[in-house]
Amino acid sequence: MNNSQKLAEDILKLKKERKAIILAHNYQIPEIQDIADFVGDSLGLSQEASKTDAEVILFCGVHFMAETAAILCPGKTVLMPDINAGCPMANMITLRQLKEKKKQYPQAQVVTYINSKAEIKAESDYCCTSSNAVKVVQAIPESKEIIFIPDKYLGSYVASQTKRNLILWEGYCPTHRRILPEDILKKRALYPKAEVLVHPECIPEVIAMANKVLSTSGICRHVRESESEEFIIGTEIGILHQLKKKNPEKKFYPASELADCPNMKLNNLEKLLWSLEDLVYKVEVPKEIARRAKRSIDRMLEIV
Repeated sequence: MNNSQKLAEDILKLKKERKAIILAHNYQIPEIQDIADFVGDSLGLSQEASKTDAEVILFCGVHFMAETAAILCPGKTVLMPDINAGCPMANMITLRQLKEKKKQYPQAQVVTYINSKAEIKAESDYCCTSSNAVKVVQAIPESKEIIFIPDKYLGSYVASQTKRNLILWEGYCPTHRRILPEDILKKRALYPKAEVLVHPECIPEVIAMANKVLSTSGICRHVRESESEEFIIGTEIGILHQLKKKNPEKKFYPASELADCPNMKLNNLEKLLWSLEDLVYKVEVPKEIARRAKRSIDRMLEIV
């Protein structure tokens, strides 16, 4: 038995003792995806956890995802294997900055991408995900101004699909920003039969070159249902493991090998084991912030 197998065995044993559940985002390293009870996108994982009777949620992702789990699963202990796994985009807007922006547009509705801190969600009217952002914006009366935060690229994509003039924040995902039009051109030249699937966090020039613009869960679903046999994937490269695992007869090519999120890759099996052993690192959201943040999430779910 090699070290990884021994670690996995110890984790599964301790998981049972702790009455825990392991959640892994699509961008996590393969070993973590393979040991998880659920693999998916950030909101979907938290929703899955809320349906279980697990007492401990070990969230392998980044900090805002664990916060969302804490909001949707009150009474459960939410842990992160590495507390330093943050999201650069979520850190690109502060509560003070959002309040200042709201003062500039006092009649505007605030639509906040789920990739944001709990205190930002609490100050918002609606949350959205990359898969439902268009529907959420469409549901808001056209007479209302909309502040869309924090991702300007997702926001510009939503604006193009809804024909709404959104007030955008200057945030973005550094990992998706690394995917460039020339990357798509190179891969298309190498694999002319491949479908190009890109995430809406990509820059507009890349989005314009895609066959489909989809969330991580949308990419997984489309690949499963598509008759195509080859795909160029324009999102964080961690998703390739799940795509290959679930669709072994199909071929996948990353749009760019540079689309590798260092924060998502901070977690490993050793840290998972330590987290379960010592019940660290706990992620808690103050009750009032959690209540207000959940309201913005619930308003999203009422729409979609």
